[in-house]
Amino acid sequence: MPTSITTKFIFVTGGVISSLGKGIFAASLGNLLKHHGVSVSVMKLDPYINIDAGTMSPFQHGEVFVTDDGGETDMDIGHYERFLDKSLTRMNNVTAGQIYWTVLNRERRGDYLGSTVQVIPHITNQIKSSIQLVAKQSEVDLVIVEVGGTVGDIESLPFLEAIRQLSAQVGRENSMFVHLTLIPYVDASGELKTKPTQHSVKELQGLGIQADMIVCRTSRPLSREVREKIGMFCNVPSEYVIEGRTRRYLYEVPLALEKEGAPTLVAKRLGLNLGPAKANEFESLVERLKEPKNGTVTIGVIGKYVKQQDAYISIHEAITHGSIANDVKAEVQYVSSEDVDSQLDVTSFDGVIVPGGFGERGIEGKIEAIRRLRNSGIPFLGICLGMQCAVIEFARHACKMGKANSTEFDQATEYPVIDFIPDQRNLEQKGATMRLGLYPAKLAPASLVRKVYGAELVYERHRHRYEFNTAFRAQIEEAGMKVTGLSPDERYVEMVEVAGHPFFVGVQFHPELLSRPMRPHPLFHAFVEACRKARTARR
Repeated sequence: MPTSITTKFIFVTGGVISSLGKGIFAASLGNLLKHHGVSVSVMKLDPYINIDAGTMSPFQHGEVFVTDDGGETDMDIGHYERFLDKSLTRMNNVTAGQIYWTVLNRERRGDYLGSTVQVIPHITNQIKSSIQLVAKQSEVDLVIVEVGGTVGDIESLPFLEAIRQLSAQVGRENSMFVHLTLIPYVDASGELKTKPTQHSVKELQGLGIQADMIVCRTSRPLSREVREKIGMFCNVPSEYVIEGRTRRYLYEVPLALEKEGAPTLVAKRLGLNLGPAKANEFESLVERLKEPKNGTVTIGVIGKYVKQQDAYISIHEAITHGSIANDVKAEVQYVSSEDVDSQLDVTSFDGVIVPGGFGERGIEGKIEAIRRLRNSGIPFLGICLGMQCAVIEFARHACKMGKANSTEFDQATEYPVIDFIPDQRNLEQKGATMRLGLYPAKLAPASLVRKVYGAELVYERHRHRYEFNTAFRAQIEEAGMKVTGLSPDERYVEMVEVAGHPFFVGVQFHPELLSRPMRPHPLFHAFVEACRKARTARR
């Protein structure tokens, strides 16, 4: 297999337990190296057999992140984009399902010339090809490759073998292994325990991989003695044992890793030339998070998946970005749409977001909450399904269409104000068949959204199968809900507003996916500003 050594590689693995924060570490390291003048791309290798994350439950896997080119990816791709301030593609998330699908299709075509198709070399070669494709097409100095799962998981083995082989092929001077582990604190003994890390590194060594750096996820500072102990038992220089302490804000992590010397250690190991570090904008960003000048706003998120808050991670971060821009603290409260009843007082919030989702569960709760928000003048932002519920609510109560609904929830409804996108109606497979990726929207003159964006034409990321039914547009607009964003061919309704309301906006796309820490999405910036004004007015 041909290899290129113009690009260097860092392979990030995890041990002991899942959810240690490999994605945040990979994104943070990329952020730091970028500020030192190193061009970086990041990719995620996911061991699950699904082709992509698109058909997976948010309760199991968290948010499905969507790229410009319509890839339905792991939520870590969102962290990479936010920390690198860079749009990635579907290539940056590779699953076991994609790998096996490609290999099996090639076998059916006869590409392997009668060979017995095996995990080694065919599956591992395909994994390596996927990694090198990102390196080739992104044309960067360094690719950081995060391997999902935990060392010891059976499904991760082909990926670990592939990165071992690739490291040998490009040369150890051009590749580096970083292993994240848990260092638990035991109250009974009053000390940090290194044994889980020792066992995890030993498991990795048994697969032929020697960690070059160990990042210790811990709630307590790592002493010099603990670092030396880990280094000795794990065959790693103690200066390459670094602390990954839990931080209050995600955007503190790169700053903490900088203090640990992570960029310098990586550069030393890989022979990278680091330029003078540019000022990291995250420093001022974290200061504003810690000490906002304009007080606090309380924002409700009324959704279907609130028991798994990773399902709304991009929304949470977009709210954070909007709060930074407004110099306020945003306290986010999650409310299950199944629990919306007469006891929920929407006026306890300064603003409410109703996010996307699929399925009938909790829909009536969303609709009832939106009715109260519309009547009370509380700022509202409806995203995807949230917009659709706003249209249903308005049709029922402002247009006297008592049983208006979406055909997703009631196929026999008399007033299908939300309906299938026509070319979605008779699809036999669900995966990767929605309206996905970046599409343009043309904004109406004199509309709130036109003022917010400051542009006539904008591009936003989509993920939906149902759409505003334009057969009802005239009736709905006549009653006061205006269509203020359309696809350029006027086939799709992209945005709606309610006339006379301080801030009542519904959008069919997902603006949270394009928000960045230093460049908050205009809608979230404006929404948080509206929340701040609403709080001030009430006081």
